[in-house]
Amino acid sequence: MLRSILTLLFSTFLLISCKSDKNSDAFINNSSGRYFFNADEAIEVYFKDNVLFVKWRNKELKPLKVNDSTFYVREMNEKLVFNIDKNQIQLAPKREHHDKEYVFAKLKNGEKTPKEYLKDNNYEKALAGYLAIQKKDSLSPIIRQRTLNRLGYSYLREGETENAINVFKINTVLYPKSSNTFDSLGDAYLKNNDTLNAIDNYKKALTINSENRSSKRKLDELTKKKKQ
Repeated sequence: MLRSILTLLFSTFLLISCKSDKNSDAFINNSSGRYFFNADEAIEVYFKDNVLFVKWRNKELKPLKVNDSTFYVREMNEKLVFNIDKNQIQLAPKREHHDKEYVFAKLKNGEKTPKEYLKDNNYEKALAGYLAIQKKDSLSPIIRQRTLNRLGYSYLREGETENAINVFKINTVLYPKSSNTFDSLGDAYLKNNDTLNAIDNYKKALTINSENRSSKRKLDELTKKKKQ
């Protein structure tokens, strides 16, 4: 008798658990889409058989449903709270947040992050996105000069020269008084066999800092080649 009762309770628990994974059509329609995880990174929410999934940093995650609007993501150790009226996701408060609120706004249809625009070789929209980040928070780690510089050189290593040029160009706009940004842009043009633009940017780098040894060396090498 006891075993039958336990079996029934366990079956009921499984049934409730299975039902709890499902989501209403209204919630699915209003919550599906991409959200700004930060100013230059998106998190995607989608559904399979009415069950919510999240794509984050190229990983498909299946959060645990807590209630109709709250989902626990083990990989983040965070609870995502959906506010479909405001097209937002908010992290549930916890001690580690130190009273800071984390709110992720939903992207409009076709809208992308600056890095995604860069990947699409859309320089103008990428630049506008990074300038907007700088205007809102000039100390944002996303637009640190060295962060963008590393991104540019990673593109160069991967053979994506045009993307590298766009990144370095953006860095010169964000940091027009930096000799290093123009030196890096010169490197990208040189890699692209655009000697004239390479020379121009090495000269700009030296105008800002006449002791930039990298620009000096490369400019001397290019000048000698032109004379030969």
